[in-house]
Amino acid sequence: MAADIDEVFGVPPRKAATSHEIGQSLDSLSLHEIAERITMLQAEINRLEDAGRAKQASASAANAFFKMKGPA
Repeated sequence: MAADIDEVFGVPPRKAATSHEIGQSLDSLSLHEIAERITMLQAEINRLEDAGRAKQASASAANAFFKMKGPA
């Protein structure tokens, strides 16, 4: 009966989780799903490293600017 109510009110079906939670159980994942997660996490690591490098470059540029500026 609950399924009938969901259909009537247009409740969308649940989708499989596409994200990864650090420390979650991996027992139910297939080899393919594990490989997909590894690829996704490696891409996220690359994105974080790029963001870190950009912030470091910005901070270095700001430090250089303020060190070059003499007393007013």
